[in-house]
Amino acid sequence: MSVVVRPVSGWRDRREFVELPYRLHSTSEVWVPPLRLERHIFLMRSQNAFFSHGDAQLFLAWRDGRVVGRISAQYDDNYNAYHANRDGMFGFLELEDAPDILPAMLEAASIWLRAHGRDRMIGPMDFSINDESGVMIEGFERMPFIKQPWHPPYYAQRCAEAGLDKAVDLFMYELVISDRSKILPIVFKLAEDVGPRHGIKIRRTSRRSLRRDMDRFAEVYNEAWSENWGFVPYSEKDLDVYAQEMQLVFDRNWYMVAETAEGDTAAIAITIPDINQVLMKMNGRLLPFGWWYFLRRASIMDRVRVGFLGVKHAYQHTGVAAALYVEHFATASRVPQKWGEMGWILETNRNMNRAMEAMGGRIVRRFRVYERVL
Repeated sequence: MSVVVRPVSGWRDRREFVELPYRLHSTSEVWVPPLRLERHIFLMRSQNAFFSHGDAQLFLAWRDGRVVGRISAQYDDNYNAYHANRDGMFGFLELEDAPDILPAMLEAASIWLRAHGRDRMIGPMDFSINDESGVMIEGFERMPFIKQPWHPPYYAQRCAEAGLDKAVDLFMYELVISDRSKILPIVFKLAEDVGPRHGIKIRRTSRRSLRRDMDRFAEVYNEAWSENWGFVPYSEKDLDVYAQEMQLVFDRNWYMVAETAEGDTAAIAITIPDINQVLMKMNGRLLPFGWWYFLRRASIMDRVRVGFLGVKHAYQHTGVAAALYVEHFATASRVPQKWGEMGWILETNRNMNRAMEAMGGRIVRRFRVYERVL
């Protein structure tokens, strides 16, 4: 039978939308089941800050009374205003391995986006580039870190067959952050000069100051990332929700702010102990024993994701980025987390890619973002 794509309508459809990846990837040894409750909350308009500046429609693909795929179509007014374009996005991509599913889902998403005045579609992203983004094209054998998608190899094949064009690739670098021997000596020299020459010090964030420091994060992010592909500025509501999420995985060892003597924010680094190691044991549920693993999370997590490390333009000559890198290595020497991954990093970001090579990093995952003119 042919594939029929319909908008998600009602609780039963929403449940099917959330449950599909659990069925598709149940035999995978590396896919991490997200917490079902969190996924339902993430999709709620009243709880996700995305819907304060964007809109979305979820779709399910059906064949013979059974769900065989899912996709979203969305647009972000903040993104469109910043880039002065009419792009839309697609996301939450999941599908069985059959050639007729993805074209039908992309057509449904395209029709919805054209009806809302969009002229190009990029994705996948859930819902924005700041959430899980891209289709995995390398690194299938590795368990994903927090906020990393995982897909079997046929997803990329089906995207190519459906006529999607490559927009950009996203890189993840592995760093053994307890091994200082892999760092080029110049990195240590730059780090040593940051305080004496430029008056910049690094401090840790506390739980009490986390929300205030998220404003500092946005200040750095909205400047340092402003010229990057797919950039969208964080709104006040975005930061409120982001701070709440950070409280659940907060570890003050890894949240760093670099400041001048005058109190100006020069740079910031947000590194997150990988809660996916805990979620893998929880198997998507708090009950009956998931809560026990969550309470023991500090003893389970031995790796981190360096999700954000940015420097304001005015301080990029100071070596403050090197100081933050070295501080990560120093931290790893005294905490359980000894290694991790950094990114994603755009393939076009030459400075960051060179910096990762200087730190002894190696690319271990690639994700591809696609585009299509509508």
